[in-house]
Amino acid sequence: MDVLITGITGMVGSHLAEYILENHPNVTIHGLVRWRSPLDNIKHIKDKINLHCAELRDLNSLILLLNKVKPSKIFHLAAQSYVMTSFDAPADTLQTNVIGTTNLLDAVRITGIDPVIHICSSSEVYGQVSEEDVPIVESCPLRPASPYAVSKVGEDMVAYQYYQSYGIKTIRTRMFTHTGPRRGDVFAESAFAKQIAEIEAGVRENPMKVGNLDSVRTFADVRDAVHAYWLLLEKCTPGEVYNIGGVETMTIGEMLDALREHATCEIHHEVDPKLLRPSDVTLQVPNISKFVDQTGWKPEISTKQTLKDLLDYHRERIKNGG
Repeated sequence: MDVLITGITGMVGSHLAEYILENHPNVTIHGLVRWRSPLDNIKHIKDKINLHCAELRDLNSLILLLNKVKPSKIFHLAAQSYVMTSFDAPADTLQTNVIGTTNLLDAVRITGIDPVIHICSSSEVYGQVSEEDVPIVESCPLRPASPYAVSKVGEDMVAYQYYQSYGIKTIRTRMFTHTGPRRGDVFAESAFAKQIAEIEAGVRENPMKVGNLDSVRTFADVRDAVHAYWLLLEKCTPGEVYNIGGVETMTIGEMLDALREHATCEIHHEVDPKLLRPSDVTLQVPNISKFVDQTGWKPEISTKQTLKDLLDYHRERIKNGG
């Protein structure tokens, strides 16, 4: 079986490739990369996977790639995924996430291949919900509160439309907060872990910088998330959408406290106004029963372990001069 992963060089894509290599050795893994894609996250498995240069914004390159690979499964993880960046570059975010996804699905249509396709939407599409909406179900109204969230609504709906119009077997996920080693340091928990590691190493001084600590999030480990994604294409129904997320809910401040418990020195913090979003989503707690009922999946890695592993990842990078 041939599997294509877009975004294979990112946190989730690299962990998904590892999961497949460890658990499904008969699967051939293909990854979509751009000529300038950093390969740090996959350097240890690069000789076990097949990398192909293509660009989501270039339909022809995707047609050539799909004609060559003819994957049975596609995990579409590539995206402009930074919420704060989307406020600075909204059109670029929409172009990458909406038009890029449209190009990928159109390439599937044009080539006539028939893969099952995971389209990675986001819990951000729900926007700011009321307490009455919690835990959030898939039928909750979409109220995007950032250009990134708008782009993920577009990606989500394009995937649904291609299923309805052309019978292309898309399955959408709205994944809630997930993190772990290799998480980009523009995200709160990874930014916190990096700063703590730098303070421990003496390359940064207290206090560390934080944004809004009152937002509520449900955390999952990326390694549990990629197991869920594999089960999605094995057991779930094309045309449907599924919430996926962890079971441990806390405020961002409580998450910071949990990270601080692993620190080897005293850590102080102060709010940096530049880290506050123009509009924020402060309550994200998922109902994942639809996905669990169809797959039997459950998260196995505790948030405490996830945060320790994330902090150790940054400690190791600093040690190696990264």
